[in-house]
Amino acid sequence: MASQFKRLAPLLNRVLIQKYEPVTKTASGILLQTSDEKQAVGKVVEAGPGQQDSKGNVIPTLVKPGDVVLLPDYGGQKIKLADQEYFIFRDSDIIGILHQ
Repeated sequence: MASQFKRLAPLLNRVLIQKYEPVTKTASGILLQTSDEKQAVGKVVEAGPGQQDSKGNVIPTLVKPGDVVLLPDYGGQKIKLADQEYFIFRDSDIIGILHQ
């Protein structure tokens, strides 16, 4: 059902993430050795406005669209939009923002 929609606007402190797939083959067809220890990394596609505290003030999400983030090994809600696979995580579940 969700695959017929093209965009999702996360609510509250939820973040829509597209996970990166590790490169296992070069452009010339050489297979690369993959390690058993893979880190879950993804790109933030959309972020909700934030969570409200007990006084009604909005605490904004700490990530923004375009951020590359480190994710926990398990968790997140898998969804499919426009034939693409995405995950929804709570802002507090994201381990950190990766910088180059």
